[in-house]
Amino acid sequence: MDIPNVIGDWQEYQSDELAGLRVRVHGLQKGVPPRGRDDDAKGLTYVSFQVTYENRDTELHGIDLSRHPKHVDVRVGRYGHAAFVDIDGSERIRGYNLYPQRRVTAVIYAAASAGKIKQVDIQISPEIDDESTFGYLWVGGLGVHEGSTRVSTRASAERRSVAGEVVQFLKETPADNT
Repeated sequence: MDIPNVIGDWQEYQSDELAGLRVRVHGLQKGVPPRGRDDDAKGLTYVSFQVTYENRDTELHGIDLSRHPKHVDVRVGRYGHAAFVDIDGSERIRGYNLYPQRRVTAVIYAAASAGKIKQVDIQISPEIDDESTFGYLWVGGLGVHEGSTRVSTRASAERRSVAGEVVQFLKETPADNT
């Protein structure tokens, strides 16, 4: 992938076995899990985002985006520090059979220091049909306009304005002190 997806972009899986399956990370905002804060996130600022899978294929696919730490990786700040991903507070997708022409959405909660969540990198690497899949990456931050929802195989030249907006926002964001 030449350029990461901007939060809000759809990403289509490129393999023949997963043709017609696409994923989107969207809805980045401040928010606390409905079940409350985790003790490990004490003093951190929570953000939430949604991960949506859509099956436009003619076959069903089993989606698992659950407890395994490698499924969701959130990095924050200029240097990509690890954020706390609150798996227990998140609404996961666990062993879900995604039938044709259907969607399924998970809501993920992560926490980091307030100064670092202005730049967020989210990598999603679920298991699809009991196989680990390639981890696609989305970039954005609080206060950055969410990308277009048009179908795309990657952030392309036709959407340089959204990618340019993210780049400009990140340039204007002060560097982390750590």
